[in-house]
Amino acid sequence: MSLQYVIGIDHAVVMVGDLDAAAANWQRLGFTLSPRGTHSPALGSGNYTIMFGQDYIELLGILAPTEHNAPSRAFLAERGDGIERIAFTTTDAAKGADELRDLGLDAVGPIDFGRPVPLPGGGEGEARFSVFQWPLQEAPAGLRIFACQHHTRDTVWIPELQRHANGATGLVRVIVTAPRPESDARHLLRLIDGEQFSEPDGSVVVPSGSDRAEFAFVARDVLAQHYPGVALDGVPERGGAGLIIAVNDLAASEQAIGAAGVKIGDRLVVPPRAANGVLLVFVAR
Repeated sequence: MSLQYVIGIDHAVVMVGDLDAAAANWQRLGFTLSPRGTHSPALGSGNYTIMFGQDYIELLGILAPTEHNAPSRAFLAERGDGIERIAFTTTDAAKGADELRDLGLDAVGPIDFGRPVPLPGGGEGEARFSVFQWPLQEAPAGLRIFACQHHTRDTVWIPELQRHANGATGLVRVIVTAPRPESDARHLLRLIDGEQFSEPDGSVVVPSGSDRAEFAFVARDVLAQHYPGVALDGVPERGGAGLIIAVNDLAASEQAIGAAGVKIGDRLVVPPRAANGVLLVFVAR
């Protein structure tokens, strides 16, 4: 990818209708969650994070309706729980937004904000970020994208929060369903000035940058062929569908996840109905 200030996927945003119930659900799947965070009144949202080595998953819920969270509320009303957005890491939000403008894209931001962080051992810190967004209408396969600069990594990447009973260590791939994978992949390529490659089944893979997780655009019926016997209820025809997650030991993952997991060859799969609308695939790396 030729964008200088955007270096790959930072985190996946899973929008949920009941934030605390979702947190309890992901804990049952063997993930360690941060204490609940509360964003500013203008944002009107709260979150839990699931931290890995260099990326993470964010469970995001609406605490109060605001103008800012109107798109997220619309997402929940139309689809219910699921992957709503993907964040990229930016090393400089202001310069990253300018790069988008150089590509002819009307970047939103950068916007600076912060939130209190309850620390696992007691006390409170602060997490501060600067973000910019691609235009709202520029959402490949309906998946919104933005970029996040972390100013206080020590209050977000806390070592004890990166240890998970299921052995998860990081994101490998974001699965995006699309009736026309090539078309939506090209849309993303235009937004990040990147490259793509096709797979034999018609899926199209778009690297996100450096050694970070990649995107895979795939037709829903092809996705069903990848995971036979796994119910895909909740997976949209077009949108963020799933996450492939690296683990240290698949047998340990299977034990931690329990009955929610389905073993398919060298993969452990959790159907969307058990993970707030997200297909989870665990692979040993």
